[in-house]
Amino acid sequence: MEITPFFMENNMLSTAFILATLIFIFLFIIKLTKFKNLKNLPPGPPKLPIIGNLHQVGDKPHVSLAHFAKEHGPLISLRLGTQVLVVASSPEAAMGVLKTQDRLLSSRTVPTAFQQESLLPHSILWSDCNESWKTLRTLCQTEMFSAKALQAHSRLRQEKLDRMVDFLHKKQGQAINVEKVIFATLFNSLSCVVFGKDLVDLESEHEVMGGLKDSLFRILAYGGQVKDFEDRRAQVNSSTWSSDQAKSFVDRLLEKKFTNNQINEYVAELFVAGGNTTTTALVWAMSELVRNKDIISKIQEEIKREVKSEKLNESHLSKLPYLQACIKETLRLHPPVPFLLPHKAKETCEVMNYTIPKNARIFVNVWAMGQDPKVWDDPLSFKPERFLGSNLDYKGQHFELLPFGSGRRICPGLPLGSKNMELILATLIHEFDWALPNGQDPMKLNMDHKFVITLKKEQPLELVFKPKQASSVA
Repeated sequence: MEITPFFMENNMLSTAFILATLIFIFLFIIKLTKFKNLKNLPPGPPKLPIIGNLHQVGDKPHVSLAHFAKEHGPLISLRLGTQVLVVASSPEAAMGVLKTQDRLLSSRTVPTAFQQESLLPHSILWSDCNESWKTLRTLCQTEMFSAKALQAHSRLRQEKLDRMVDFLHKKQGQAINVEKVIFATLFNSLSCVVFGKDLVDLESEHEVMGGLKDSLFRILAYGGQVKDFEDRRAQVNSSTWSSDQAKSFVDRLLEKKFTNNQINEYVAELFVAGGNTTTTALVWAMSELVRNKDIISKIQEEIKREVKSEKLNESHLSKLPYLQACIKETLRLHPPVPFLLPHKAKETCEVMNYTIPKNARIFVNVWAMGQDPKVWDDPLSFKPERFLGSNLDYKGQHFELLPFGSGRRICPGLPLGSKNMELILATLIHEFDWALPNGQDPMKLNMDHKFVITLKKEQPLELVFKPKQASSVA
């Protein structure tokens, strides 16, 4: 064995190891210096080297961050690795982020999947609030969520709702997964507006039970049929197109010269942000009503008084204030997106006399605000009465109730989402009596939740729907 090469090789390895260690230490010192230079940050819990507060967040970050807010104040800061996170957990702090400094704090941290230069300018969720974003948002609001558009699509929504009611009549006596049936109904309502066709067969057990993942694959598969898009593009641009032919939202995008890839991304965002959050809110509302028979009885009396023996439709909704109060109370106690979508600081600015550094991520913990006894009396109880005789609403002007956000990033689908919640909930109460399977005690219904961007029930809600006529005869 030759001694010299052995020592030379080991010396090279040792040198490389020492060099790597020195580089790591140097970078770590730079990071420490960087964070020490960030002065006047909002207060927060102590941080560990390198990982910061990552170990303290857990699988229910809305809960852990609410606990930190109780200890350190309504505006706190944490460090997640190298990223500064600022969390607003009170109406005052939310107003500072979403109103006072809305212009400087309305950027987004873009997920890797959306970091494509050709697509980002046509993302309503992730692009900056530039001119392209404004054009896209205006188009979306005009064609899908304006009062005129909602009225134009009311018959379509009613058709999908009638189909759901017929489906539940056929399934009477059986336990139904509420989330999947409601999601399939909303999914088809949206797909008819966007594509001009249903994408889910409510009668197909496989398709209904496929859930969000399969449904989104179906969107991408349909949108990926380039020939279909090109055929429609030619038809839309043809002078023979009749003025009385109904154009879908995709047709409008084709008219505006959007590419197929841009249409695919935009449409996928609409379905993810729309149907999923509305479904989640309705599942929570129905879970609360199953546990509170006196409350559902009040809704039944209100519907009976206002609708009488007629078929319930959208024109009745304005006459049902107690139903609307129940939806507000659900959104207070169970906001579908507990942090809204994360904001990012475009520039350094101040909120509540604290510095928000450039590129910091900002969460608004609307879940924490809904649980706060400083904001709500008896906040953990489901009390719709708190909204009766009050002008408090969730349309972005009252910062104690922000399930749809506020400011320039407020959810553009708010008008459609609120109408769908009211119409579906009122119809299901009007048409059916609800019961848990196997005579289960409603007060023992599991109300635990899990955090998966949206705030879902940990255990699916299953109900038996008994048609009112059948139950009255019995």
